[in-house]
Parts: sequence; C-alpha cells; structure tokens
Amino acid sequence: MKAAVVIGFDQPLELQERPIPEPGRGQVLVRLEACGLCHTDIHAAHGDWPVKPTPPFVPGHEGVGTVTAVGAGVTHRAIGDRVAIAWLGHACGRCDHCINGWETLCEEQQNSGYSVDGAFAEYAVADADYVVAVPEAVSSFDAAPLTCAGVTTYKAIKVAQVTPGERVAIFGIGGLGHLAVQYARLVGAEVIAVDLTEEKLELARELGADHTVNAATTDPVQAIADLGGADVAVALAVTPKSFEQAFASLRRGGRLVCVALPPEIEGPMHLPIFQTVLFGISVIGSIVGTREDLAEVFRLHALGRTRVIAESRKLEEVNESIDDVLQGRTAARLVFEL
Repeated sequence: MKAAVVIGFDQPLELQERPIPEPGRGQVLVRLEACGLCHTDIHAAHGDWPVKPTPPFVPGHEGVGTVTAVGAGVTHRAIGDRVAIAWLGHACGRCDHCINGWETLCEEQQNSGYSVDGAFAEYAVADADYVVAVPEAVSSFDAAPLTCAGVTTYKAIKVAQVTPGERVAIFGIGGLGHLAVQYARLVGAEVIAVDLTEEKLELARELGADHTVNAATTDPVQAIADLGGADVAVALAVTPKSFEQAFASLRRGGRLVCVALPPEIEGPMHLPIFQTVLFGISVIGSIVGTREDLAEVFRLHALGRTRVIAESRKLEEVNESIDDVLQGRTAARLVFEL
C-alpha cells in the first residue's frame, strides 16, 4: 500500500510502499477512501508538542473508509461497513473517565496518527470498538473533516453550554472555525467570527455569522465590546495572543473555551487573575469529542444541518498541502482522496 510517513521532525513526509497491515484481535482493516489534513497532523510531523510521537509513523486521524477484514473476536463490525478512524484510537474502557463519558481523558488512550499509525495511507488497522459508523447520507469526503474538525468544535460548543441568544465569538475561521460557526448557530447563538483574512470572514458570513471582525485591521477586543461582549469565546487560532484576545473579549460571567494547541515554542497564555475572579470568568479546556459526539455530528450532517468546506488533494501532495495550511492558503479543510 501507499503511505505518507514521518521519518524525522525536520524532514518532509516520505511517500512509501508498505505492506498492507493485518488486523489483530479486536481490530478491523479499513480500505481508506478519504482522510482530512488536520493541524494536529502538522504538529505531529514537526514534533511541536511536549509529548512527541516516535518516527517513523503514519499521521492522519480523519480517516474514512470501508472495512475489508476483521480480526479475531470482532462481532460488531463486518466487512463492507463504512467507518471513521478518529483521534481517539483506543481507551481502556475501565477508568472513571471512560465510565463517566469522558473517554477522551483516559490516561491509557492511544491516538490515531500519533501513538499508533493513522490514515495517511491506503489501508489502516483500527480498534473495532473505536471506529464510528458513517451514515449512508454522509459522503466519505465530508465525513473526513467531520471526524476531527467537526467533532472537536461540536464538543467545544457543548462544553460551553451555549444557550439560545448568547453571543459566541469564534476566534479563527478555517478547518475548525467554519464548522464552529455552524454549531453555534444550531443552538441559537448570535455568532461573531474573528479572523485575519477577508476571505475567511466572507466564508463565515456565507455560513451564517452575524458579525465579522478582521483582527488584522481592527482590535477584536474593542469590536466585540462594542457589540456588548461575548458570553462565550472559542479559541481556535494557534497563537497565545489570540487566546488572550478571546479572553479579553468576554463579558462578565463569560466562558473561554480553549481548543487550539499552539506549538510549545509559542509559550504560555497569560490570564489576569483579578479580571478572571472579579468578572466570574470560566476557562474551559475542550479536547476532541467522544464516539457518541461523533455519531451526533454525522447525524446532524446527514440531516443537512451543516456544510463542509474542503478541497480535494492527492496523498502525493502531502508536503505541499502542509505548506498551504501553514501559509494560510486554504479556505478551510484539505482532504486526501485515496
């Protein structure tokens, strides 16, 4: 099979021919049809975070394809099932986090494309318990970005407990942000989109944002204050400055939802203690959603409630695609069709 492989953090990905893996006990083999390019894949390939993957490895955690073989003991997945391979590749299923519906906090979790090989390949093995069925009404091309960008922003809106009429500011309109705008609208929020480019702000307006702020030309904190302040700010741009602006845009009682993970070199986010305490501000870390969250994301898309904005690429274009994302040359998501 063909696979894009990280061979070193300071080197481009290498396209390799590898043996098709065989599913072990409790696993399925998936013939991939599509896999989205997530910023996390780029961080993985560059070794940007404190806990680093070990090269060589295959990135990719927005994989969608068809089961072609099942391992021993697998009875709930069958050949021909179309499934998604998400970031949460495996969890223990026994700890208090798993039992209480927070499997994404499991300390024994394995992550697709990070601690285990992922979906930048024609085939991948995955834990049969942790792949998620893709409804017939959802194309593989759309399902790929929904598998991470979708479920991550859906979960962010969920944990923020947004209620109808609240004002939600989305900082960073791209692969994640264009979906966050839609999920905030679905729960009845007044949506403010913040970005550095007019093209992405125009996309946000097309998707229903009520207000847009170009942070390259306008102070977003003041602009949002002029609108009355945000009840919720969702931080999706990978710079601490953007997180701090998101915090400062909140009105009293507001909630900052931290989602993006900047490279370690960017340094920490600084929060003012007095403002946090006296204004009753909540700071919430929101990691990717659970299997059930992803199933809900797929159901909403099947009902026509969301749109995925993505561009098709070939796996051979993986390094050019990474550069395009880093240089901001993409409207939203890139999807490798395999």
